[in-house]
Amino acid sequence: MKSLKSIIIIVLLVFIMSPVVEAQENDIYVNPDTGNDQNAGSLEQPVRTLNEAARRLNESNGTDAVTIYLSEGIYGLSATAIFKPANRQFTRENRLTIRAVVLPDDPEWNAAKMPVIISTMPLELEPGGRKDPLGGRSYGIQIETSHVTIQGLRVLGSPLHERPAEGMVRRNYPIVREGRDLEDLRITQCLFTGDKHVIPNHLAILASGQSIVVDHCVFYNCKDAVVFWFSDRPAENCEMHHNLMIGNYGAAVWSWTCAEDFKYYNNVVSNTNIFWILNRDEQRTFSISNSLVIGYNVLVNKGGGAGGLGEAGNPDKIKFGENVIIKKEGSVQIEEDPTKRNYLHIIPGTPGADLGAGLFIKK
Repeated sequence: MKSLKSIIIIVLLVFIMSPVVEAQENDIYVNPDTGNDQNAGSLEQPVRTLNEAARRLNESNGTDAVTIYLSEGIYGLSATAIFKPANRQFTRENRLTIRAVVLPDDPEWNAAKMPVIISTMPLELEPGGRKDPLGGRSYGIQIETSHVTIQGLRVLGSPLHERPAEGMVRRNYPIVREGRDLEDLRITQCLFTGDKHVIPNHLAILASGQSIVVDHCVFYNCKDAVVFWFSDRPAENCEMHHNLMIGNYGAAVWSWTCAEDFKYYNNVVSNTNIFWILNRDEQRTFSISNSLVIGYNVLVNKGGGAGGLGEAGNPDKIKFGENVIIKKEGSVQIEEDPTKRNYLHIIPGTPGADLGAGLFIKK
């Protein structure tokens, strides 16, 4: 009888614990300092590169969630990290998450805890088999599956000379999704930084398809912040909210493929060349609310592309709702002390700080 009870207890323990073990087995841990790509990919034995994590995901199968945890450190991408599993299907609930181990709202977080992504791969001179007329391009992280979250990363561009001659734009796209039929991509709590003279961040997020949400991100001195690229139909359920965009020398928002349900709120744009670029046909109208645009050269353009910023657009296509402040001159005050928790955020108590734009979700 005692033996039977022991067997029952063991069976119950296995039943209770098995989902936890299964979830742990699906996760992949990456550490660029202590990892090895021959390791198991566990917390105790992490792999070293993001490309290896992508390879393992792409060769896996199943329908359950997968989380790829990136420890702090520098991730030099010598080739595009492509996430395109052939035999694994994600859902809105059971999704692929690529995230930092420590997130901005964690008490132990500081900016040095963020995994740093930098593209070092050669430029593709003939992407897709066709010569690039602008001198070549490269992709950093490429997402080609639905239901994905990218969270808590510090993302740089590539240390290349962006404009070596008239008519050339050599460029890196740090985060890309090409699939026009894909849906549900969320990029949150990421810090995108660049310097056009040293390490240009040409276009932080280039995404096609439906349901693209960018929230609580900081874009600092990137050429372009977000381009809603192509889709088989107008892209529904897209959002930008609680983002801080500083010093764009291209444009902050490109709404090329967005449907009119695009939600834009609690964003701050300062010291930008162009605020918003519409699709060339200007068929759709967009509403924005509870946001600040301060310091810009052009409010609205249309068209454009990798080689140019388009032409004058119709500003009436942007409907300014409640609590929207538009000022052609001026700037926000940014904390530039790298030892402060709110580094590269608006200084509390100064204009725009009340909108909550930046990396922190919990206030």
